[in-house]
Amino acid sequence: MRKFLTILILGAAVIATPAIAGERDTPEVKLQKLLDGRVAGKPVDCISLSSVSNSQIIEGKAIVYRAGGRLYVNEPRSGADQLDDDVILVTRTSGSQLCSIDTVHLIDSASRFPRGFVQLGKFVPYTKPKPAN
Repeated sequence: MRKFLTILILGAAVIATPAIAGERDTPEVKLQKLLDGRVAGKPVDCISLSSVSNSQIIEGKAIVYRAGGRLYVNEPRSGADQLDDDVILVTRTSGSQLCSIDTVHLIDSASRFPRGFVQLGKFVPYTKPKPAN
């Protein structure tokens, strides 16, 4: 009886998985929600690392850097498909800026082994518009 219940529970989980997976947001939707109410500015080649307080991965799509009230979205030129929540971003720069010519190495957060890298693209700034008087 116990074996039957285990199989029944596992079967129910497998059947429910597509419904749950269908409710997850796509990378495009996640990025749109993050940028909601913000306006894109002119893309820039570099951002100051000292102003960056954190970064967020949009799985398979982009890296978002927060600098004060501004968000910089970087859609890598290559390697974006390797971006997910299970990687650690390791950036090596030669100066105080992160630029579109830099690469970001990806380290598996569980094993601590290298998983590849992404080649950054331009940084698109997004800011909240100032309220009209």
